[in-house]
Amino acid sequence: MPVYLAKRLGYYAVLLVAAVCLSYLLASLALDPREYYAARQPPVSAAAVNHHLTAIGVNDHESLLTRFLGWCGRAVRGDLGQTIDGRSVNAEFGRRLGVSLRLLLAGTILGTVAGVLAGAWTAVRQYRFSDRAVTIASFALLSTPVFLLAILLKTGAIWFNQTTGTDLIQFTGEKSPGVDSGFWAILKDRSVHLLLPTLSVALFAVASYSRYQRNTMLDVLGSDYLRTARAKGLGRRTVLLKHGLRTALIPMSTYFSYGFLALFTGATFTETIFGWHGMGEWFVDSIWKNDVNSVVAVNVFAAVTVLLSGFLADILHAALDPRIRQAS
Repeated sequence: MPVYLAKRLGYYAVLLVAAVCLSYLLASLALDPREYYAARQPPVSAAAVNHHLTAIGVNDHESLLTRFLGWCGRAVRGDLGQTIDGRSVNAEFGRRLGVSLRLLLAGTILGTVAGVLAGAWTAVRQYRFSDRAVTIASFALLSTPVFLLAILLKTGAIWFNQTTGTDLIQFTGEKSPGVDSGFWAILKDRSVHLLLPTLSVALFAVASYSRYQRNTMLDVLGSDYLRTARAKGLGRRTVLLKHGLRTALIPMSTYFSYGFLALFTGATFTETIFGWHGMGEWFVDSIWKNDVNSVVAVNVFAAVTVLLSGFLADILHAALDPRIRQAS
């Protein structure tokens, strides 16, 4: 198993380098930082624009290779450069990292666990009312765009607050102004603000994972080894959980890593709609500003998180499948 994981980690390191290079190439070719200064009043002189673009390493008068090597030289020292506004990308990255990770981790964990359990449960209850109800709800969620789902949740929270005459459900920002002391007060405030954005991210994951888990579980339920385990006297619950669900989770482990990218994309819309100042909102703003360094920084974050989720899926795969452990 250690050899297998070491090989997979090496593959991911190569993929990360390729993702970084491709991100910088696409951002540099697609974005034009000079446009950021075109509408300035009073107008900025061409010499001043060139001086600033050179200072932050995105002057298109220099070759793309020169700019990329300069960015790499700073990046290996831990410096992601400056934004188009002249601020530190590292500082902005650090400020927004915790916001996005809080949302992504909460939504991913909740959506994955609920989706797997819902898929396994509906597979065992195939064609019953509960199975059909979950299927209809899942397809309804999958056909609803993430931004529309977020708006519907926000509208529902407004209606609930107006009906009850309270502000129990908060839906704007990640925290309330003035709540910055007391552990339990901060925890309660963050949890209330986290509720709707987490649901917006998690509901899509529940719908997606439950459909896939149901299909893999149905394939396992008809297998010979489950019938053999039952014939040996094992209880139905033990057979389903220890043998059935464990085997059905093996193909799901690969699906988790690819599904995380969809969750990250959904979180971009969620952050914008709910006023969370995270990586997704920063990415959208950076594209509007033609901010090359910031766009590359967000892409690096996305690449690292997706590849890390793939590595965790490999660990889960190796833990569930004894053939991998024996082969390595």
